[in-house]
Amino acid sequence: MTTSPLTAAGTAAAVTLARAGRSVAIVDKATFPRDKICGDGLTTGALRILEELGVQPKAVPSWTEVDDIHVVSPSGHQATFPLPRGRGQFAAVTRRSDLDDAIVDQAREVGAKVVEGVEVTGATEGADDVVLSLSDGSTVTASQVIAADGMWSPMRKFLGTAVPGYLGEWHAFRQYFTNTGPQARDLWVWFEEDLLPGYAWSFPLPDGGANVGFGIQRGAKIATKEMKALWPELLARPHIAEVLGPDAVPEDRHQAWPIPARTGELTLSAGRTLWVGDAAAVTDPMTGEGIGQALLTGQLAAQAILDGHGDPAAVRTAYEAAVRFHLVADHKMSMLLIRALRHRKGARAAIRIADATPWTRRNFARWLF
Repeated sequence: MTTSPLTAAGTAAAVTLARAGRSVAIVDKATFPRDKICGDGLTTGALRILEELGVQPKAVPSWTEVDDIHVVSPSGHQATFPLPRGRGQFAAVTRRSDLDDAIVDQAREVGAKVVEGVEVTGATEGADDVVLSLSDGSTVTASQVIAADGMWSPMRKFLGTAVPGYLGEWHAFRQYFTNTGPQARDLWVWFEEDLLPGYAWSFPLPDGGANVGFGIQRGAKIATKEMKALWPELLARPHIAEVLGPDAVPEDRHQAWPIPARTGELTLSAGRTLWVGDAAAVTDPMTGEGIGQALLTGQLAAQAILDGHGDPAAVRTAYEAAVRFHLVADHKMSMLLIRALRHRKGARAAIRIADATPWTRRNFARWLF
């Protein structure tokens, strides 16, 4: 089995298969640690899967546990949603460079072979295997391929399942800051009227750091080409500037990236190849959260291979059924909720309802994360 490349989804699959005694080769054109543009937030689902994979918080240098979530409506109403105390972690933030490096180390530890700095340049499907051509002139032969190769998956192009002109459903913009103020030690979400149904965020990192950014739905009020110009004005809005603090300093350049969020619409398998993570477009369409879904699809793909006993048709059927069972219903619910968040009144009402009582605050936080 080969996963390509080393995303959260790919390494989750590799760890699951290697633990089951399968021979696993992982190929990635990057070398680790490497940055991946991301909001860096980890939901409860992602945390539980990382525990199952054996990834410990102490192995991730920037690991930051989150206790409280502040959500601000377009009218300025602020609601604070507490996560449970004393019962484990329910939300965290970590730089993707640190998280992915830790998962890769875990894959090595359980016996997966990791090939870094080498790109998959072609794929030939045979009756009994798939042969991958690599940029160093070598080849890898696998009985199954798990393609965790991103939104514009090369494996889709190699096997003829790519969607021409696909640009994703969302677009996000991120910059790291240092020396932020004390309010930035919590997690913040701002539903700004001009961003709806998108939002801006500040996610805490160690030593006064923060991942700050915003996401918009493609085709909404703000065009993707306008995001760069909007960024300094967004940071200067008083309620956002107050949270970041007067001494906050950009750590590096800002970066933007598209987000695929069309669960159940793309082909998930072909022959002996299964697509996972962003290559399967399984990001949540309302929150933009994708790490938990990526980890889950990696696990589901690995389990389908284990249960398929070498029959590629059985593997494909099992994997596609598992994705439908675990992710499609949530995707449809998020699409319905987006309708309420498209407009100022809907977003304002939703946040006020969620903030109505201690019970609604507690359970909204659990649902959100």
